Amino acid sequence: MTSKDVIALAKKHKCTILDLTFTDVPGTLHHTSKPIHELEDILKEGAGFDGSSIRGFQQIEESDMLLLPDPDTAIIDPFTKEPTLSMLCDVREPMQKDLYSRSPRTIAKKALAYLKKTGLADIAYFGPEAEFFIFDHVSYGITPGSAHHQVDSIEATWNAGGCNCDGEQKLGYTIRHKEGYFPASPADKHQDVRAEMVMEMEKAGISIETFHHEVATGGQAEIDMRFDDMLRMADKLMRYKYICRNVGHRYGKTVTFMPKPILGDNGSGMHTHQSLWKSGKPLFAGKEYAGLSQMAMYYVGGILKHAPALLAICNPTTNSYKRLVPGFEAPVNFIYSERNRSAAIRIPTYSQNPKAKRIEFRSPDPAANPYLAFAAMLLAGLDGIKHKIDPGKPTNENLYHMAPEKLAKIPHAPEDLSSALDALEKDHKFLLESDVFTQSFLDDFIAVKRDEVSDERKHPTPSEFFKYYDV
Repeated sequence: MTSKDVIALAKKHKCTILDLTFTDVPGTLHHTSKPIHELEDILKEGAGFDGSSIRGFQQIEESDMLLLPDPDTAIIDPFTKEPTLSMLCDVREPMQKDLYSRSPRTIAKKALAYLKKTGLADIAYFGPEAEFFIFDHVSYGITPGSAHHQVDSIEATWNAGGCNCDGEQKLGYTIRHKEGYFPASPADKHQDVRAEMVMEMEKAGISIETFHHEVATGGQAEIDMRFDDMLRMADKLMRYKYICRNVGHRYGKTVTFMPKPILGDNGSGMHTHQSLWKSGKPLFAGKEYAGLSQMAMYYVGGILKHAPALLAICNPTTNSYKRLVPGFEAPVNFIYSERNRSAAIRIPTYSQNPKAKRIEFRSPDPAANPYLAFAAMLLAGLDGIKHKIDPGKPTNENLYHMAPEKLAKIPHAPEDLSSALDALEKDHKFLLESDVFTQSFLDDFIAVKRDEVSDERKHPTPSEFFKYYDV
């Protein structure tokens, strides 16, 4: 879309409000609004805001920043009373209007510019499978003398109260742990909620391929978007989360992308499909393992080599590593395989069409900032191609049934966020290519995450009281 198209769209829908959205470093969507009569000026000049109040952005003495909307992201917001035109924005410096280097969307743009600079490809297609939970109730809190969290779902066997939060009777048909994959109603109680999410996404220009209940109990869901250019897919994923949360709110439910909200059941991942194309032709199809090209094999080698460091960005919370444990289908072992879902990288075999040939990195989770995570994965893969990194031999065995002595020889995911940050500190040169990520950005990112780890270590937990109160 052009600026002219955006103005026409606003007039067609009789919009009264302009909403400008952007993403901070942790991945939270922010917004500011203006009367629609400001639209033409904003499209040309942008809108000012205080960058020092946004996590990961400016210091107080250099706080003035600019939001410049991207016309191609314009949609009509379906969740506002007043007709509202919404656009995602680039963050820019106020004087020369240069892209702001610490903005996640800028980092994604720089990664794509680097891809084109290499001459290897001109487009990177990404397709994330972002899982999430739909709960009927959530509460949490921390004080010096107490801590609690509680989630509840009418679908779950662990809802023992007999009623959901609306006081309705529970009539059975609950879902047991790890048995939530594709159940029909009345066990699946969220088909209408997911369907409405899909309809709102399609209206917003997000093409959906499939949606269903996922493996875990308690309303775990998956809605899969059709692959797209890496930057557009990151934009779409931010809108995807916004739509899921707000449709859930319409139904009196709450949606979370937290990786591991339920004890003893599967967590939410974000398996990320990736491929490179040039001049309209796919580059990952060939005669190597599972129909991959040599370029794709090197790309796999780069992802696997840098996987421990990647997880600090792709799995950026302390809770992420409660998902990355054996026994819950989480890809904790850094190997590759066709079809094998216990591998960190899977080569899908649904279609032999060269256009469908891709690799799927299964370790990331939806707590990641998509702009940063996609950029980091792309840079790792390109580093593999640049240095011809051999991914080693594939592993086609079921890793969950492999002999312990054999399994011990396979590289595995860091056990916690602190270990992933250690890996990122040691291995981040590949992220600095063409200043896609800057050293100062990575230093600050690591420092903030170190603080999160340190803070988490200070808190007594209910589990510790259960185990140790009578010592």
